[in-house]
Amino acid sequence: MDVGTRQFPGPKRRIHPVATVPLSSPAAESRLPGIALAFGVAAIAYGLGRLMPLVGGAVCGIVLGILVRHLAAPSARFQPGIRFASKQVLQWSIIALGFGLSLTQVAHTGMESLSVTLATVAAAGLAAWGLGKLLRVHDMLKLLVGVGTAICGGSAIAAVVPIVKPDEHDTAFAISTIFLFNLVAVLTFPAFGHWLGLSDLGFGLWAGTAINDTSSVVAAGYSYSHAAGDYATIVKLTRATLIIPICLVIALVVAWKEKRGGATDFSLAKIFPWFILWFLVASAIRTAGVIPEAALPVIHFIAECLIIVALTAIGLSADLRRMASTGPRPILLGLGVWAAVALTSLLVQHLIGRW
Repeated sequence: MDVGTRQFPGPKRRIHPVATVPLSSPAAESRLPGIALAFGVAAIAYGLGRLMPLVGGAVCGIVLGILVRHLAAPSARFQPGIRFASKQVLQWSIIALGFGLSLTQVAHTGMESLSVTLATVAAAGLAAWGLGKLLRVHDMLKLLVGVGTAICGGSAIAAVVPIVKPDEHDTAFAISTIFLFNLVAVLTFPAFGHWLGLSDLGFGLWAGTAINDTSSVVAAGYSYSHAAGDYATIVKLTRATLIIPICLVIALVVAWKEKRGGATDFSLAKIFPWFILWFLVASAIRTAGVIPEAALPVIHFIAECLIIVALTAIGLSADLRRMASTGPRPILLGLGVWAAVALTSLLVQHLIGRW
């Protein structure tokens, strides 16, 4: 297949994010080996993530999954459970993340950082499209790298995966690329911030809008100052809410492509990201104060574990040889998009006097 002309795949059977299967059913029993494998590898990844907080459990999970698949590929009996974990559990993890997001706080901080956030999102989209076309990176990988860099790294990629249904190796490659530049940002942003003379709030705004993963934003922000870390974290959580409109827009684009392609069984309900609706419900519950503050760390832990399991399953489905055959172009794409976002954030901050 020509990597320069690959298009979005057609709609597949949608699994409702809250659908369950009785534990005694044949379908559930056939999934158990793969689910157990994903949880087992994810448990190791969780421990490694605690030892290496700059890397994190999610990245450890996807890397360990890829290594297991490469060294001892799971047999066919594991595949149903691995597919379930990489799709269903992935959607559950996004819903669980909603419980940690207060819409009131997002609205307040969002207005302060809106111009910078929108500019960086636009820069990421344009850079992913233009540079991806120049490098001849196929459409799906351009989309994943662009969305991940624009919004919140692995979580954003995880959110769009159920909609566009990419190959597992594309997802793994995109997340690995995003992580690489997250790590570079954590190590270099504080030094650049001091060199540029950024204030605490100025650096917090830069880190919150130009670094992707939340843990990397926190690491860079607090290494600059406590005030910078606090503000960077809030800006980052505000930026994460853009997952919602981005997913809806992508769903509409996929629907338009399918309808234009003459799909006779087309239905918007099949590709609508229903889990985003539940994400909003979870955020509304958090905003209403229904959940006790003491329960929030537990919910955050559950969300973190679920996303590690899901990304581990994606790694178990990824083909390292196919990833290697892609060559350096996706890495160059990730570098270009990341640089565009970082520079755009600084430029807009300078223009609006938030230095």
